[in-house]
Amino acid sequence: MDPAVRPDPDAARTALPTPPDTAAVRAAVDVLDRFASPAVRAHSWRSWHWALAFGARLGIAPDDAELLCVAALLHDIGLAREFDAAVPSYEEAGGHVAWAVTAGAGWAPARRDRLADVIVRHNWPEVPVDDPDGHLLEIATGLDISGARPDVLPADLVDAVLARFPRGDLGVEFGALVTAQAHRKPSTQAHRLVAGGLVDKLAAHPHEHRFDAH
Repeated sequence: MDPAVRPDPDAARTALPTPPDTAAVRAAVDVLDRFASPAVRAHSWRSWHWALAFGARLGIAPDDAELLCVAALLHDIGLAREFDAAVPSYEEAGGHVAWAVTAGAGWAPARRDRLADVIVRHNWPEVPVDDPDGHLLEIATGLDISGARPDVLPADLVDAVLARFPRGDLGVEFGALVTAQAHRKPSTQAHRLVAGGLVDKLAAHPHEHRFDAH
């Protein structure tokens, strides 16, 4: 079994959503499984679940549910060694990968451009609500990486998602990967994240020891 995923004993009760069964989502899953580490894979799946949950909680409907799923799955694929570009930021590189993946799935160029844009925007300090897909991915990844808005989502949902997709070594691994990006590409968002205390935020993340008191 993939160490990034474990059975949720309360799956029937929590009824976590399943991803769209489309060629683009299947291709994104294949790329994620092939190139991302277990911790980044689990982070990507959690980000999708958090995005949907924030949308439901805040009354923000995605513009394109399939696109949001693909964006969540591939938003950090640019951190994989195979896609680590010399000049572009890792979110730009991830957008390029997603663009190519969905070209193979038959998406129109404008929709592929939109997907890449949503992936790039997830690392912005803030994405306005008038971009629902970009906003939902930004706040979802903000929760999973920086611990932002930790009390907005229902506790039982948070526990179910973490049980299904445990954090594993994300804190140490992600901090090291983005720090390396920041050093090599000081003009990118990675540098801003590290300068803003990313490593400390990961270490103090409220989900890191959520089950310790259970």
